[in-house]
Amino acid sequence: MLLYLRPDSDIPLYQQIRDQVVNGLATGQLAPGDPLPPIRQLAADFGVHFHTVNRAYDLLRQEGLIRLHRRTGAVVVCEPAPPAFRDAWRERARVLLAEAFVKGIPPEDILAECAELLNSFVPPAGSAPSTGHSDSSPSTGGVSK
Repeated sequence: MLLYLRPDSDIPLYQQIRDQVVNGLATGQLAPGDPLPPIRQLAADFGVHFHTVNRAYDLLRQEGLIRLHRRTGAVVVCEPAPPAFRDAWRERARVLLAEAFVKGIPPEDILAECAELLNSFVPPAGSAPSTGHSDSSPSTGGVSK
């Protein structure tokens, strides 16, 4: 997987690294067991400070997405999310969707974009692909105020 940094972005470099690893996992470019470049090597390759990459890797470790070892380096693990993750994730998603809504993006465009993004993800190895439907989730066929 290739990583790209945008130094002129408002998003901190460590967050860009973290986000690209998460996207790599979701799209199947990375899988559990895959190694990531050593922190010092990645920092040198990007021409950034060692602590920038270290911070990204530490976030990924805290989130249960990688495991750090002195001998083997950073390895993708994808541990199951703790119970509180879903509530925090839902709140972040709510804010992002609210931003799109208040900026005038029509609800049907928001839903279409969400569906397109979800369809670009690859189910983790060993899990059944989701049909996108659940008996306990509300319909997304319409949006009401």
